[in-house]
Amino acid sequence: MARIDYSDPSKASDRTREILDKNRNANIFRMMSHSPSYFEQYCRLGGAIRHKGELDPVVRELAITRTGILCEAPYEIVAHKRIGKNVGVTDAQNEALENWQAANCFDETQRAALAFTDEIVKLKKPTDATFKAIAAKLTPAALVELQLSVGFYIMTSKFLETFEIDLQPVTEVVG
Repeated sequence: MARIDYSDPSKASDRTREILDKNRNANIFRMMSHSPSYFEQYCRLGGAIRHKGELDPVVRELAITRTGILCEAPYEIVAHKRIGKNVGVTDAQNEALENWQAANCFDETQRAALAFTDEIVKLKKPTDATFKAIAAKLTPAALVELQLSVGFYIMTSKFLETFEIDLQPVTEVVG
């Protein structure tokens, strides 16, 4: 059960209700909309991460889901496994993300991105070797997008866990 009550969409501004409706009134967004201006900007950046960059969507979703795993955020894991499947992540890849290093279902770029993700989450910063490995595979723009995606979903995972956001059936909140 969430640590504080979710916002009441009927009491929200037209703009906030519009964003909530667009996002299926998912619990994370109902909680976040307590702060309408932050909520709107969060959704703008989240939309850019998911829809406007050049980073391969499979690589992005593998990294986001792995971030959720490392941050121990079940809501994030469930949501992004489903989103990942919608952009081409295979069932085998989703199942292997807990122990990706031992799996053979990831290509070289995906493995480099997962190593980069692990080090962003676990270390102060990625090692030079890990950074060079992913930088050799991505354009500078895609590399920036990967780092910002991981950072954004660390924040998101911590938000979910801080407020103990209730899981919803994934079909209700992920298209």
